[in-house]
Amino acid sequence: MTDTEFDPRSLIADTKIAILATIKANGLPQLSPVTSVYDRDGDTIYVSIAEGRAKTANLRRDPRAVIEYTGPDHYTWATAEGAVTLTGPGADPNGPEVDALVEYYRRAAGEHPDWDEYRQVMVADRRVLMALRIEHVYGAKLR
Repeated sequence: MTDTEFDPRSLIADTKIAILATIKANGLPQLSPVTSVYDRDGDTIYVSIAEGRAKTANLRRDPRAVIEYTGPDHYTWATAEGAVTLTGPGADPNGPEVDALVEYYRRAAGEHPDWDEYRQVMVADRRVLMALRIEHVYGAKLR
């Protein structure tokens, strides 16, 4: 496959683990490994993060991010850039913030064995759903 045939969005769709880059207050990048879900129809990448973590604070201050995916061959990569919206944390296990995290889980892993427990944990852990709307995507298959 040549670089002109490479579709970065296909790698994003097929790869769950990625590196999320946010911008620290001093302007340097802050990198975090994350589990992501790609919605091709909406061209949006979703990540569950926790309130109080560096990446969440960075995104509340500057809602721009970059996320990088590496293929299993270690020579194929894709990077997506875009503006981020954050949903949550929710205080109600049956509220819309937690509903969004349920949908994220379903896309990532299918059905949970105990949705009531999952919803309680999302509230207790103060989980936030990050949505990165892809504005620019690029990548390459180097070998």
